[in-house]
Amino acid sequence: MRALVDATHPGPVVAVTVVATLLAVAAGLPSGRTALVFAAVLAGQASIGWSNDWLDADRDRAVARGDKPVVQGAVRPGQLRSAAVIAVALAVVLSLLLGAVPGALLLVLVAGGWAYNAGLKRTWGSWIGYVVGFGALPAGVVAAAPGAPAAPWWLVVAGGALGAAAHLANVAPDLEDDLATGIRGLPHRLGPRVSAAAGALLLGAASIVLVAAPAGRPTPAGWLALALALPAVVVAALAGTDRFRRLAFPAVMLLTVLDVVLLLLGGASVA
Repeated sequence: MRALVDATHPGPVVAVTVVATLLAVAAGLPSGRTALVFAAVLAGQASIGWSNDWLDADRDRAVARGDKPVVQGAVRPGQLRSAAVIAVALAVVLSLLLGAVPGALLLVLVAGGWAYNAGLKRTWGSWIGYVVGFGALPAGVVAAAPGAPAAPWWLVVAGGALGAAAHLANVAPDLEDDLATGIRGLPHRLGPRVSAAAGALLLGAASIVLVAAPAGRPTPAGWLALALALPAVVVAALAGTDRFRRLAFPAVMLLTVLDVVLLLLGGASVA
């Protein structure tokens, strides 16, 4: 059980699920639909993590990825495959219970994650699933609110930018291992320093959009969000160096959660 939990990639799973749930609260979803968003996103994210470790099992063994439960022998690829299929089926059902439009939008993120794991990460278009998926996530959550409102443009744009930054930061620690096994996504083609600079710019831009774009003057919570963004942007910019590679992705995830918390506290309308 511990190995199965570890194979979901629990950090990103928790961060994305918390962000979706907080957005549901900010959009005014009733408690029952908020719980449904939580369960649907959790199942979808778990399915992405399990499918990643299942599909990458041979590649992870080839480069001796000792942090992977499947490499440690704690779980078998077949078990991960079964768990991934069950979780994605559950994600489909739970998402569509919210309605056709919000359900389809939430499933865009799941489809993007599976496409990335299935081979998109080997191409220059490795960023597509992240950008489209994380842009669709807030749109899907907001559409699940009473009246099926549309999410504001700035929330979708910020989600896409944060998704791109997360992609660049997530790949940074494994660039050499990826190249050794034939993975040549966009970050690999750009190189570590250019990827780090691009990730930092995207992270900073997303934070500025979240603070400056909502109607009215920025709130104290918004200014605090910008202040908290600065250290994360610096860490992302340094992701091209060995010392900071493994800190960049947690920094992006933490900042994303904090941004949504402060967005909620600032009272910005997300619908």
